[in-house]
Amino acid sequence: MAFQAIRTMRVLFKTILLALGVAALMGRAGMAAETPIRILALGDSLTQGYGLPPGADYPAVLEQALKAQGLNVVIVNGGVSGDTSAGGLARLDWSLADPKGVPDAVIVELGANDGLRGLPVSEMEKNLDAILAGLKARNIPVLFVGMKGPRNFGSQYAAEYDAVFAHLAKKYGVLFYPFFLEGVALEASLAQADGLHPNQAGVQAIVKRLVPIAARLVQQVKTR
Repeated sequence: MAFQAIRTMRVLFKTILLALGVAALMGRAGMAAETPIRILALGDSLTQGYGLPPGADYPAVLEQALKAQGLNVVIVNGGVSGDTSAGGLARLDWSLADPKGVPDAVIVELGANDGLRGLPVSEMEKNLDAILAGLKARNIPVLFVGMKGPRNFGSQYAAEYDAVFAHLAKKYGVLFYPFFLEGVALEASLAQADGLHPNQAGVQAIVKRLVPIAARLVQQVKTR
């Protein structure tokens, strides 16, 4: 009887050790699986969060919205107020040189200031083309966000401006959201006093529309 009890205890002890070992392995695997997908939001004041309190910028709000869908992401705010497409291109390399590693994906939102300043559309296209080419060369999935050209520089300027974004999105085969301010532009209740930048409610409206395609960007990272 004593021998049987000892044998039973040994079997139980081995079972416990085995269970603990499996749990430890699963825990380590779980930690690896939980490594967040890092997304760089490269843009201008619309990305930076001009006039908004901390945490109310669209990258922060989008991050929370994606997490609410069970997607483990970190969105790095790479917005610089006043930046043009040329400025975005000039800082692309160091924006990607994150101490924590190259981003898994990038959201590109640039061109609004080119339009506001009436800069040559050909130059904007050249700069955005170079940004997308640089990201493609690094095999980084992209969500390309378009803008609408101002109408005060004439219909031809506006038409040429508007066409750039869809053209480049098709050229590089990237995810494309045609107009960042869709549903928000010209809506006074969703804009700050300057009539250009979204207020907090405006950011919420933008993010609500962005979530589905941003989720597709995350899936691209997972499946590449």
